[in-house]
Amino acid sequence: MNTAKKNFTLSLAGCAVGAVNGAFGGGGGMIVVPLLTGVGNKPPLVAHATAILIILPVSLVSSIVYLAAGLFDTELFLSVGLGVMLGGFLGARLLGKITPAVATLAFAAVMLAAGLRMLF
Repeated sequence: MNTAKKNFTLSLAGCAVGAVNGAFGGGGGMIVVPLLTGVGNKPPLVAHATAILIILPVSLVSSIVYLAAGLFDTELFLSVGLGVMLGGFLGARLLGKITPAVATLAFAAVMLAAGLRMLF
């Protein structure tokens, strides 16, 4: 796939990621990681790290929309936010210490568990 076509495909997929994140309050990473490894031909560890950087601005934009619509719970944000930040820090540190195969397997396991949890 030539560079222009690949960039166009990645941009269209980026729109889908933003829509998923905006509609569901998260979940864009489950689209970004396979997209970056498959279409973007990036190594798994690069794809995971880049997914986090992509999700940050998407989440900020979605947050502004949610705040403007009054869909925000301060107590919930404060109680969960600290744990999410600590977990994100620890997860980012861990990503640099594991192999791409382990990262891919762990990602697949988490996505499978989340999917099963949503069904049952």
